[in-house]
Amino acid sequence: MAAGMPLSFCGDKVPSAYGINDGVLNNGCFVDALNLVPHVFLLFITFPILFIGWGSQSSKVQIHHNTWLHFPGHNMRWILTFLLLFVHVCEFAEGIVSNTTMTSNHLHLFMPAFMGFIAATTSVVYYHNIETSNFPKLLLVLFIYWVLAFITKSIKLWKFAEFGIRFKYLRFCITALLVILYGLLMAVEINVIRVRKYVFFTNPQKVKPPEDLQDLGVRFLQPFVNLLSKATYWWMNPLIIGAHKRPIELKKIGKLPIAMRALTNYLRLKDAYEDQRTGEDPDRAPSIWRSMYRAFGRPILLSSTFRYLADLLGFAGPLCIYGIVRNLDDENNNTSANKNMENHFRVYFMYTTELLENSSVLAVLLFLALVLQRTFLQASYYVTIETGINLRGALLAMIYNKILRLSTSNMSMGEMTLGQINNLVAIETNQLMWFLFLCPNLWAMPVQIVMGVILLYNFLSWSALVGASVIVLLAPVQYLIATKLAETQKSALEHSTDRLKQTTEILKGIKLLKLYAWEDIFCDSVEQTRSKELTSLRTFAFYTSMSIFMNAAIPIAAVLATFGVHHFLTSSIPSPSQAFAALALFHILVTPLFLLSTVVRFAVKALVSVQKLGEFLQSDEIGDDSWRNGDISVSLDVGKKHLGMTKAINRKQPIRYQMDNYEQPSRRAMRPTETEDVAVKVSNGSFTWGNNQLTLSDINIRIPTGQLTMIVGQVGCGKSSLLLAMLGEMQAIDGRVYWSKLPDCEMAHEGNISWSETEDSEEDVGSKNRNSVAYAAQKSWLLNATVEDNITFGSPFNKQRYKAVIDACSLQPDIDLLPFGDQTEIGERGINLSGGQRQRICVARALYQNTNIVFLDDPFSALDIHLSDHLMQEGILKFLQDDKRTLVLVTHKLQYLIHADWIIAMKDGSVLREGTLKDIQTHDTELYDHWKTLMNRQDQELEKDIQQDSQTTLERKTLRRAFYSREPKNQMDDEDEEEEEEEEDDDNFSTTTSRRSKIPWKLCGCYLSSGGFFMVFLMVSSKLLKHSVIVAIDYCLALWTSTNQTAENLQNRTAANQTAAFLQNGTGSINSTDISPQPEQDVYYLHVFFVLCAAGITLCFITSLSVEFLGLSAATNLHHNLLNKIIHAPIRFFDVTPLGQILNRFSADTNIIDQHIPPTLESLTRSTLLCLSAIGVIASITPAFLVALVPLAVAFYFIQKYFRVASKDLQDLDDSTQLPLLCHFSETAEGLTTIRAFRHEARFKQRMLELTDTNNTAYLFLSAANRWLEVRTDYLGAVIVLTVAVASIWSGRPGGGLVGLGLTYALTITNYLNWVVRNLADLEVQMAAVKKVNSFLGTESENYEGSMDASQVPENWPHDGEIKIHDLCVRYDPMLKPVLKHVNAYIKPGQKVGICGRTGSGKSSLSLAFFNMVDIFEGRIVIDGIDICKLPLQTLRSRLSIILQDPVLFSGSIRFNLDPERMCTDDRLWEALEIAQLKNMVKSLPGGLDAVVTEGGENFSVGQRQLFCLARAFVRKSSILIMDEATASIDMATENILQKVVMTAFADRTVVTIAHRVHTILTADLVIVMKRGNILEYDTPDTLLEQEDGMFASFVKADM
Repeated sequence: MAAGMPLSFCGDKVPSAYGINDGVLNNGCFVDALNLVPHVFLLFITFPILFIGWGSQSSKVQIHHNTWLHFPGHNMRWILTFLLLFVHVCEFAEGIVSNTTMTSNHLHLFMPAFMGFIAATTSVVYYHNIETSNFPKLLLVLFIYWVLAFITKSIKLWKFAEFGIRFKYLRFCITALLVILYGLLMAVEINVIRVRKYVFFTNPQKVKPPEDLQDLGVRFLQPFVNLLSKATYWWMNPLIIGAHKRPIELKKIGKLPIAMRALTNYLRLKDAYEDQRTGEDPDRAPSIWRSMYRAFGRPILLSSTFRYLADLLGFAGPLCIYGIVRNLDDENNNTSANKNMENHFRVYFMYTTELLENSSVLAVLLFLALVLQRTFLQASYYVTIETGINLRGALLAMIYNKILRLSTSNMSMGEMTLGQINNLVAIETNQLMWFLFLCPNLWAMPVQIVMGVILLYNFLSWSALVGASVIVLLAPVQYLIATKLAETQKSALEHSTDRLKQTTEILKGIKLLKLYAWEDIFCDSVEQTRSKELTSLRTFAFYTSMSIFMNAAIPIAAVLATFGVHHFLTSSIPSPSQAFAALALFHILVTPLFLLSTVVRFAVKALVSVQKLGEFLQSDEIGDDSWRNGDISVSLDVGKKHLGMTKAINRKQPIRYQMDNYEQPSRRAMRPTETEDVAVKVSNGSFTWGNNQLTLSDINIRIPTGQLTMIVGQVGCGKSSLLLAMLGEMQAIDGRVYWSKLPDCEMAHEGNISWSETEDSEEDVGSKNRNSVAYAAQKSWLLNATVEDNITFGSPFNKQRYKAVIDACSLQPDIDLLPFGDQTEIGERGINLSGGQRQRICVARALYQNTNIVFLDDPFSALDIHLSDHLMQEGILKFLQDDKRTLVLVTHKLQYLIHADWIIAMKDGSVLREGTLKDIQTHDTELYDHWKTLMNRQDQELEKDIQQDSQTTLERKTLRRAFYSREPKNQMDDEDEEEEEEEEDDDNFSTTTSRRSKIPWKLCGCYLSSGGFFMVFLMVSSKLLKHSVIVAIDYCLALWTSTNQTAENLQNRTAANQTAAFLQNGTGSINSTDISPQPEQDVYYLHVFFVLCAAGITLCFITSLSVEFLGLSAATNLHHNLLNKIIHAPIRFFDVTPLGQILNRFSADTNIIDQHIPPTLESLTRSTLLCLSAIGVIASITPAFLVALVPLAVAFYFIQKYFRVASKDLQDLDDSTQLPLLCHFSETAEGLTTIRAFRHEARFKQRMLELTDTNNTAYLFLSAANRWLEVRTDYLGAVIVLTVAVASIWSGRPGGGLVGLGLTYALTITNYLNWVVRNLADLEVQMAAVKKVNSFLGTESENYEGSMDASQVPENWPHDGEIKIHDLCVRYDPMLKPVLKHVNAYIKPGQKVGICGRTGSGKSSLSLAFFNMVDIFEGRIVIDGIDICKLPLQTLRSRLSIILQDPVLFSGSIRFNLDPERMCTDDRLWEALEIAQLKNMVKSLPGGLDAVVTEGGENFSVGQRQLFCLARAFVRKSSILIMDEATASIDMATENILQKVVMTAFADRTVVTIAHRVHTILTADLVIVMKRGNILEYDTPDTLLEQEDGMFASFVKADM
């Protein structure tokens, strides 16, 4: 071909080229020119429109996301356009190739194709712009274009057919395809006209954008963007790149689109679930699987389709490698000489098969196949993830609805523990979600494996099957390992749950542990559990490393087996093309087999989860009105009987008459139900908690409307149960509860309403619509919300009312102390309040609610005398009675009985007496006297009121100064510190950017150093060795196959003629058997190959083990240090640090360090080294690649940099939104009775849906960001493959073997690039756990040594119990003000001392000072001649005993609680129990001393727990006992017993009592009155009482 060949459209060698003698259309060149017309037409018309459009668009205000409105057939059009572009590329390639075979240039062969490509691109850009601006009229241009193109192409096709050119020729096939595509696009366009009626119709259809897009809050645009943006996640760019400048917040990710909200999906799932409840078999449990399939089956099928397409396209890699390498090895490129000129239309026509023999074409095809495969794969992932998230939202809503209907007995009897519910929420739903993610793999993998094996067989015949069988046979081993992994993980989980339980108990009771010097006992028990957990983790690590090892070693083994067998069978070696195609196939095959085990494991887990879910959804529910659980017909009759009587009278009974009843208590007893206005009535009820033991039996009571009813009785006689029974929380065996039906008006003042009025007609309504009851449970229950939210509890905020309630509960001083007033978060995650504060908030909640009926369950138990008096006076008597609300009060404080309008006395689960105080006085003098003695309280109502008021005002100001200085202020400081650091940085933009994209190398260093130097060294060296060996194996293979191939080619060239090269589809091996080239060289290669493979496999094993065990030793050290640091930290640390924060270090963070960091680290190092070694190999084979590597590396750097920052933010968002969701679930489960009593279920459901949606939004964005990254790295990988292929084809052709090696490596890069980034991002997030744990490792420990040796302390010290306090100054922290200032006191041996004072006067601090728990910075305490500051803490604390205000019990046995050190005999324990009045109760328990104590001692009442704590103090026979407000939560009877005990059992010991109720210390030998950290009065009680105006005297007066 001449070099200076002129360019001419039709070719210029033949003059007739431009002639039209045979008719215009018979000139091929003219037809091609005709084909140019439509393209040029389109470009001419659309360009001005686009430019004008773009110009004006910038001036237009941007509509939200350009409101994407899809014209009908949107996706179809995009797919067809992509196909069109592809066909144009083929047409262009064919034209170019044909052109090179001819003597002169024929532009018309490829020019129209090129223009067609540009026109098609323009058409889609143009369409997209019209679509976003919603201008359908302009689509006419496209319509005309499609019609013209269709006509011109059809003419060409018709001419081809006329001249007998058929499918044998490529150009005919291409033209036919184009005709079809243009036709289809025309059809799409017509469809748009049909639907939108925008052209020939008078009224075009008005269309609104979807609802989601009108809502500016929706930022998740995946469902609304165009196809290209959907496939590449282009719409995420602003979000991900923006994350670099400022962190992604919840505002940025907005709301979920409606179709993905939990509510939508819940309804879908619920319908599918409920539809299965058929009439024939109403009891059969609906299948969850079926409902899941019905609700979410379609997207899963779609995703599976994508998956199949991706998997099939995946095989293009090996096939193209095969083709390229083979074509390069057939170096007879002078094939064109033998072509007969197929000369229709005077131009060359190419055979269809010929195209695939061109290496460059194959390279482009490989690139396109890779791009498509990756796009489909990511699409499949995305669809499954979206469906999985939808499913999770639906399941969570289902579980939540069920929780709200669970019967209480289930919860308390332990059938459904909180833990199980939390597991359902946190684990089971996620298992199902993950199963959905992996679902398409289940059916895609078998297909992939079968295809792979067939292709292998084609390349390498039987020997390939050997290799494949190695892979397939090892798959069950992998499955075995996977199941073992699951088992060990489960046991590790069990141990870690145990460890967490123990840790939680330790942290909750840390004060007690320190005071009793038991830290080490408990610490050891945690360490024991931890060592069990570590054993499981060790097995876990071993199996994990086995699985990693299998994954790495199987391909090596398979390759070795294949080539070894091939060599023995044919005593030759396959050609490079076959060898490397097989190698690539093995790499493809390993993935599904490796994944298959995971998928099967998840499938098994999903089965278990579904079973658990099913059981949960079928468990007992509370009836809509379970007070009608008895035999309905019976209760109906009962109702009717009463009805007859009450109606008759009630209708005529005016309300005024009932008002009179207030003044005539004596008349009340005589007028039973007829006249009485009853709010609640129970008739012969027997109730149970569902364990077939009657808790309450034979209950007949009534609660009068608008009056104060008190329920009294001893500890554990069923008072609380009675309230719950009325609320319908217990199972009614018999009898029935009636609620009066009140109208919607505020109070029952209008007209008279009787409880029975509605019962005949609307039986259900009467009982179902019981009004909301304000209920304050005995165990206070707070939400994780602000104080204000906790009190208003969903009611509208009314300032006056709120203020009144807060004053009534005397909460104002407490609120003033909180860092943000009543906007402070409290609850699990907020500031921990004291028991009294929590209880008062709960009471305030009950008072604030605008309900007619209020139930208060022992609201005084945690309050001191002043607070409870105030609450009684202001809150109960004034606030509630003024509103005429019906109030039921359970209490131990008998002194309040005089206020009661109606009293119910309980005993052992039944009603002992019911009536007014007068009735009881007259009818049951015995009981009355009994109460009287307990009350020891005169009726000094009025004078006391006046006195106390003035005092309260005085004291209010100074009430909590001390408290202020030491508590919540600092509590907040600590939490804020971290935030503050961040805020400071945020001021300066550049710093945040650099900080946010840096990788935390320091933390990695810290982590690795805690793993130990040797392990790190082993890991690094074995990793490097392993990867060098793997490269060596493949390189050896390349050399081996290539040497053979060159030898073959030499013979081929001499022996066979050139056409044989055409047939040589790798059958060259047949020839080579004639003259076997260097057999000894083959054997040598085989040996080297074998040795290398063996080395590779061993190294794989060593590396996988070293990483896992490095991780393990790091985890062991970190946890051990953390536990020791925290348990030995000073008590101040626990006041300041929220419990949840400490627990998080032990749960979430330890879990990450144990189980997540090692695999991430392994995966990261592996994928990074694989990519690096691959790049090295490629660069050494085709150095030209390095030039292309620079821009690719830059692109990769930016992608990973942006992604890591965004991913970290999104991951944080996901975590931080998950926590409130889980908390909300556990909160709801804990506060069920309260929520149901208040009837607030709907509000809580709403909140749950919001939380779920927020969390799902974060998770969706996170997974979309992962897709964004993967699409981009995959495309980068495809570009790498393309450059490698092109470079090796066009450069000086390094033998076929090496090209095969380069391409195979390039293919692996595509797989591993995104793993590098993903693992980097993950590791960064996981390293945060190390950082958090590290931050705690810096805490100071208490000084345990002391200046004396433990051996110098006498054995029986303190034998007398003489205490000298000299000039004592105490503070909680060097930063804070002192809480005790220069206190001096002397306590003689055996004296009984009482200390009293207002809250915050330093009483408790004094008790802590005896144990050296606080910072004694001046002065000293000398006990029996030894200064306690010099003693080792262990000695000091083990020789004194204390009873704390809050009773703390640990789970275990009673014996363990009394004596964890196992020092005492049983007799001594029984003696202690007898002293504490518990002997009989413990005897009745199964197991006696070994009876079980549940977590926190929940199976005993508060009073009993307090008695156990007493017993515990008696067991330790120390001569000094300190009682810190120990009688606060006991009823009076028990308290009197206690007082006696202390006087008798402790006659010879020194007892220091810190008193809430002054009357408990009236009998003491010495009284100390404290005020603001100073001693105010110090004398015997009698002397102090004589000082009328003294503080002690005023206390006693107030307390009488």
